[in-house]
Amino acid sequence: MSIVSPLLPDARVLDLFSGSGALGIEALSRGAASADLIENAPSSIRLIEENLALVGAGDRARVHRLDAMRFIRLLEPHAYDVAFADPPYDRGLAARVAEQWLATQFADVLGIEHRRSESMPDGDTRRYGDTAITFYRAS
Repeated sequence: MSIVSPLLPDARVLDLFSGSGALGIEALSRGAASADLIENAPSSIRLIEENLALVGAGDRARVHRLDAMRFIRLLEPHAYDVAFADPPYDRGLAARVAEQWLATQFADVLGIEHRRSESMPDGDTRRYGDTAITFYRAS
């Protein structure tokens, strides 16, 4: 989050594979104007809604119960300022998100968390133990 922190004030943020909503909520706490949180597991949706209520950020967030890959295929270029993706590991989803971003650049900056050993399209990769985050920036 600290890598993209300067970009967050007034940003339109996308949190794909939201889980608990932590990334989107953290972006809102750092000044993002809005966040769309995309998740398809009902239990995670409830958790996201509870977490948004706890921090009082519900008015700036929209929770979508959708498949994240289907959602990003519908996006126009630059629909978001900053996007985060934390897909389940070992399903090839991280690389697929990156490939879709390369095709449409749906956000000015995209950060994707993935297993360090996963093959990803070229980007700015930071490694933390067995985990990596690859960043892509629109030109």
